[in-house]
Amino acid sequence: METQIAILAGVVGGVWAFLLWLSTVIWVYRDIRDRSRDSSLQLLSVFVVLMFFPGFNIPGLALYLMLRPRDTLEEAYARSLEEEALLRELGDEGSCPSCRRLTDKDFQFCPSCKTQLKVQCAKCERLLSFSWVACPSCGTAREGAIPSVEASPAEAAVAEQPTEEQEPAEVPQAPREVEAARFQH
Repeated sequence: METQIAILAGVVGGVWAFLLWLSTVIWVYRDIRDRSRDSSLQLLSVFVVLMFFPGFNIPGLALYLMLRPRDTLEEAYARSLEEEALLRELGDEGSCPSCRRLTDKDFQFCPSCKTQLKVQCAKCERLLSFSWVACPSCGTAREGAIPSVEASPAEAAVAEQPTEEQEPAEVPQAPREVEAARFQH
C-alpha cells in the first residue's frame, strides 16, 4: 500500500512538473513573440527553456528573463511615437531658421539675430506663422500669403467675391468694331 501511494505521488508530481515545464515553454514563446519579430531569437529563447528537463526549468527561465528584450514591440512603438511627436513639436516652432538657436513659440523676432519669426494678424493681432494662409483665430487672410493650389471650388468662389469695402472691378468692354471683325472671319 505504501508503494502504491509513493508511485501515485511520483506520477502526480511528474505530471505536475511536466505541466509546469510545458506552461513555462508556452509562456516564453508568447512573451518573446510580443518582444521580437526575429524568428531565430524566438526559437533560441524557446530552446533555452526546452533544454532544461521538467522540474529543472528554473535555470532556463532565469536565463531567458535575463536576456530577453526589455520592452515589448507595442511599448517600443508607443515610445517612438512619443519621441516623434516631441521632435515635431520642437521642429518648426523651437528654433530660429537663421541662427538655429532655440526660441519660444510666442516670439515674433529671434532675440539672438533679430530675424522675424512670425507676423501679426491684421485683424486680431495674434502671431501667425509664415506657413499659414489665414489666421486660425479670426480667419483673416494673412497679408502676402500665397493661397493654396488645392483650394476647393467653394473656397475659390468665396475668395473671388468682393467684400463690402471693395467694389467689383469693371471688366473692360471691347469696342464694337473689334467684336464685329472677330465674327466675320
